[in-house]
Amino acid sequence: MEPILKVDNINVYYGSIHAIKGVSFEVNQGEIVTLIGANGAGKSTTLNTVAGLLHSKTGSITFLGENLGHLPCHKTVSKGLALVPEGRRVFLQMSVQENLEMGAYTKPGSGVAADLEHVYELFPRLKERMRQTAGTLSGGEQQMLAMGRALMSHPKLLMLDEPSMGLAPILVEQIFDIIRSLHKAGTTILLVEQNAQAALSVADRGYVLETGKVVTTGTGAELLASPIIKKAYLGG
Repeated sequence: MEPILKVDNINVYYGSIHAIKGVSFEVNQGEIVTLIGANGAGKSTTLNTVAGLLHSKTGSITFLGENLGHLPCHKTVSKGLALVPEGRRVFLQMSVQENLEMGAYTKPGSGVAADLEHVYELFPRLKERMRQTAGTLSGGEQQMLAMGRALMSHPKLLMLDEPSMGLAPILVEQIFDIIRSLHKAGTTILLVEQNAQAALSVADRGYVLETGKVVTTGTGAELLASPIIKKAYLGG
């Protein structure tokens, strides 16, 4: 089966700093694939490159058989890629509903009401707060809003960058329950996450990044059971 996303030998620089060094990985239809690693390993940079926010000097990024090349970020959304960025980045002065409607800007207007209803079913808390300004929401609610906004574009691949960052343990659990239910409903997910234990427990497969390189790959279960991974990332 042809992977939905194939990243082949990308090299990304910040000025003279070589941040991503020959990274390759793939994501198949219906999978959750996670990139784990320490702070500064290159996880978010990799995700931002796939999303079109950064560009690679070499290699290729192929999505649904099409080479994304140097396609800008807003064009990748219309291709079916949606990124929930690190730090959530919701529109703080706008209402919950207005934020969600912004997520549907690539879609025809007729289906937006049904899409809103679907997001409100997934995130009942957002429905309760639909008229509230996003800046008054808690961190967990803002994370739900950022995920809901991305889902409004009907992504063929949902990319999540550190969805548990800064959240209380009970909210982390809720966010990962939502990731599981999205996966069960058929959403393909590429997950970047500092919380390796949580990420590997939901992932079909994982890639471990160290200083901009992929050093290990395996199924979520294999990586969870690996003594090296346990010692480095799981406090084992």
